[in-house]
Amino acid sequence: MAVSHGCRVVQGPAGRGRQLRSGVNATAGEWLLVLHADVRLPPQAVAEAERVLARPEVQCASWPLAIAAPGGWFRWVERGAALRWRLLGLAYGDQGLLVRRVVYEAAGGYPDTRIMEDVVLVRRIGRIAPIERLRHPIVADARRWSREGQVRGTLRNLTLLLLFLAGVKPDRLARWYLPEPRAQ
Repeated sequence: MAVSHGCRVVQGPAGRGRQLRSGVNATAGEWLLVLHADVRLPPQAVAEAERVLARPEVQCASWPLAIAAPGGWFRWVERGAALRWRLLGLAYGDQGLLVRRVVYEAAGGYPDTRIMEDVVLVRRIGRIAPIERLRHPIVADARRWSREGQVRGTLRNLTLLLLFLAGVKPDRLARWYLPEPRAQ
């Protein structure tokens, strides 16, 4: 689908961090916009990003999370993401990342981890420059929550984050997040 819309598709080795790094390495712009495949930027969020690009004091920005599904649980997840960002300074990858290349490179880029690549990078960036909190939300698809179970997936992600912040290495955590394929 991407090719049919004029996009260049970049192949990378297994692992989200490695794949994101491969994608970034294939670009040349001053600014990077990293979005998960299951999110979209509504027009207001795009306009806000354009305004950020014109402000030389801004080095990095991210959007609030909105989930494209009805229901109270998803509103709680959105509030939880906002609280996590406010308390811990952590915007996850599904909130998008708009960052100057020089800041991305100074932070060491995406790490070669199977998960938590967004958390590692955002923590590194936060030590270099503040991350501007944009107002208009980015919209994430709810299919993954629906497939995994809203409560189960949310609690698993929270547990993995807490274990990571307690010092457990991302590649070890990946075994719980991305189980190894079963032998046939």
